[in-house]
Amino acid sequence: MIEKKKTDIETVVLIGIINKDQDEQKSKEYLDELEFLTYTAGGKVVKRFTQKLEMPNPKTFIGSGKMQEVEAFVKENNIGTAIFDDELSPAQERNISKILNIKILDRTNLILDIFAQRAKTSYARTQVDLAQCQYLLPRLKGMWTHLERQKGGIGMRGPGETEIETDRRIVRDKISLLKEKISKIDKQMAVQRGNRGQLVRVALVGYTNVGKSTLMNVISKSKVFAENKLFATLDTTVRKVVIKNLPFLVSDTVGFIRKLPTQLVESFKSTLDEVREADLLLHVVDISHPNFEEHIESVNSILSEIGCSEKPTIMVFNKIDAYAPEPYDESDLMLRRSKKHFSLEEWQKTWMAQSENTLFISALNKENLDHFRKVVYEAVREIHITRFPYNHFLYPDYDENQA
Repeated sequence: MIEKKKTDIETVVLIGIINKDQDEQKSKEYLDELEFLTYTAGGKVVKRFTQKLEMPNPKTFIGSGKMQEVEAFVKENNIGTAIFDDELSPAQERNISKILNIKILDRTNLILDIFAQRAKTSYARTQVDLAQCQYLLPRLKGMWTHLERQKGGIGMRGPGETEIETDRRIVRDKISLLKEKISKIDKQMAVQRGNRGQLVRVALVGYTNVGKSTLMNVISKSKVFAENKLFATLDTTVRKVVIKNLPFLVSDTVGFIRKLPTQLVESFKSTLDEVREADLLLHVVDISHPNFEEHIESVNSILSEIGCSEKPTIMVFNKIDAYAPEPYDESDLMLRRSKKHFSLEEWQKTWMAQSENTLFISALNKENLDHFRKVVYEAVREIHITRFPYNHFLYPDYDENQA
């Protein structure tokens, strides 16, 4: 019996720059995230390359000397893919591809690829198809470079341009069809949202991989797919939840990420509509992540872009079971104590304590969930009573002893 060979894991190098907008520390954080994205997509990072540049090189993103270094490493180690941390222009992508002669991706392309892998329903696949087509359209020219390389250009220019224009027309037509399809589904989903009645709507929002789906499973007693990878959930899941005798709807939405491709924001409009139409947001944060404050800023920025920054919000700091501050040696006078050395109790005394709508939980270990239910119940009750003032006697204040 012949054994089936395992599929070779794709070897990858990562390339980023250090400039005034992202210093060395921030560049490292972005590349850490890019490596996790690569792992999620099924690749293995072999080496990282960074270069200090005020502005990316308009031709090859990085300088010629650094590009030669990358080229030598790629050839010596038989690397299959190079992934750049920022979006490449079509010209940059073509130029780099000619030099390295391997697959060239940028952060946007990588995220689109992960979305394509994760899309399970017809609607999610349609949204991803639209985003990929919008990304592909300006890059079609690079796919016809084989015509430019042939000797004897007589008779080649016309057919080459014709093929490119034909492909552009095909892609444009596909974009129009996908937009029409999404528009129809959006109308159907708007009707579905309208048919849910006047129940209070709560949306789980947050950075990708912070535990939204795990929390959804705990509070709704359902089985939403959850995994320790980025973008485990693409499709919005809506569940009816009852705390004591108060019913409301909870929706689990796609996770946000820094440098989220604009094509995805546009194509996932309906998913974001769940956030827009929510009465209350539960902003879930992974407090065990060293850069969780930046994640909060990224999510708030996207919420502001879609007009949801003023919605009532409860901050839910999840994964307290995994939180571990870096050790601090008080005897070392040269070591400056920073936030990375804060204990969980110290974090709770910072800006987080300024609002009652701040919770610290572990969805995985079900820690502090009674307090979570109490705070969410009171917030939903307040919205419900405002909507139905005559029903206030049906929903008394939360009694933990009767929960």
